[in-house]
Amino acid sequence: MSSRNKLMKHFQLVGQLQPALHAPQHAPYPDTIDHAHYRAYLRSSHDVGGEPDVPITWEEKEEEQWEHNTFVTCECLAWRGVWNAEERRRRQNVDLGQTIYLGLPYYGRWLLTAARILVDKQYITLTELNNKIDEVRKRYE
Repeated sequence: MSSRNKLMKHFQLVGQLQPALHAPQHAPYPDTIDHAHYRAYLRSSHDVGGEPDVPITWEEKEEEQWEHNTFVTCECLAWRGVWNAEERRRRQNVDLGQTIYLGLPYYGRWLLTAARILVDKQYITLTELNNKIDEVRKRYE
């Protein structure tokens, strides 16, 4: 089997173990875990060190205004006690799953996490969040 096929098979297995929408499952007994499952269980979605990838060109990039605004908003949430840095990191890196982690830009994960925490901790309702998103979307159409 080619290394690409092995890699795709591994990512498919990890995707089943760490789906974007988590499906609870029973922990397997140690004697039922093969090497592929063992490797997939060890890797979290944000732990990409040592994984095969294509070479990329390093480019300096100016942060966009929305990225600055996101950072400031998230820092203000921390100052107000809504979350702490460790909770933010866990929620935006580990809890998202590989699909969302790799599919969103860095500050996009911050925004998603901020919205989830505000709703989860009942600072706002999901309806209020959706209404605000619709209001902003209409403003920019």
